[in-house]
Amino acid sequence: MGAKPRVTRISRPAPAKLNLFLRITGQRSDGYHELQTAFQFLDFGDTLHFSLRQDERIQLQPAIDNVAAEDNLVVRAAHLLQREAGVALGADIDLEKNIPMGAGLGGGSSDAATTLVALNQLWECSLSKADLAHMGLSLGADVPIFVHGRAAWAEGVGECFSPVNPAEPWYLLIHPACSVSTQEVFSHSGLTRNSKPLKIPRSLRVTDSDQATEEATFFGRAGNDCEAVVRAAYPEVDQALRWLSAYGAPRLTGTGSAVFLALPSEARARELIAQLPSDWAGFVTRGLNRSPLYGGEHFNK
Repeated sequence: MGAKPRVTRISRPAPAKLNLFLRITGQRSDGYHELQTAFQFLDFGDTLHFSLRQDERIQLQPAIDNVAAEDNLVVRAAHLLQREAGVALGADIDLEKNIPMGAGLGGGSSDAATTLVALNQLWECSLSKADLAHMGLSLGADVPIFVHGRAAWAEGVGECFSPVNPAEPWYLLIHPACSVSTQEVFSHSGLTRNSKPLKIPRSLRVTDSDQATEEATFFGRAGNDCEAVVRAAYPEVDQALRWLSAYGAPRLTGTGSAVFLALPSEARARELIAQLPSDWAGFVTRGLNRSPLYGGEHFNK
């Protein structure tokens, strides 16, 4: 039998994520904040297509407004893998961008993680997930979560994490017409920086009939320490949270502008999205504890 033909083109998803809660438990001497959060993936995100090049060029299209090519996390991830693995190959990369920037949905970090995983296969680097996750940490604290591909409880600056198994509800997600600056939020004088650390609750480890109710109570108590700062600085976010609060207990994801509400069914989520003000952007999606990056090439529609 002949040698197996080399793969020359692959496509992989880059899912969005939610921070189910976010607490800031301290600030280090280097300025970075100590966090506690739980990540869950969404059945929604970007898709990247990779074609093998025999030279070492990395070409990404289309260009993203206000982001220089050399600053794009996709390009940086590709060059990083080239250097670390000693690869003399390149890639043409097409990015189908759906995750809004500045929304707190992890688009840039997810794109970078997908790039590392996909090019590891395309270039036949044979690096482990642990290798890629360690490499990705230099690109951003969230990148290792996307590389590992499991819902996780994260601490430190986000790099220390444990797998968890939260409920996988349907979400109504609203993206107000604004982009929140993470740097602005973390440098704000009014930001809470001394929240008491929490222990991982049983409901995030064990699936049972009372899980969703227990988690809703826990997440409501845990909160998001960035919410007050974001609501004060971005009235659009405050308005979206107020609108959603008529139907449940909405939350802000990360330090972004996106807000979300967990709902018991897709039908209920679609009923509510039909009532959104006409000038608001929103979508219905499902929470996922296993990343689509390792479960197929496309998102469910």
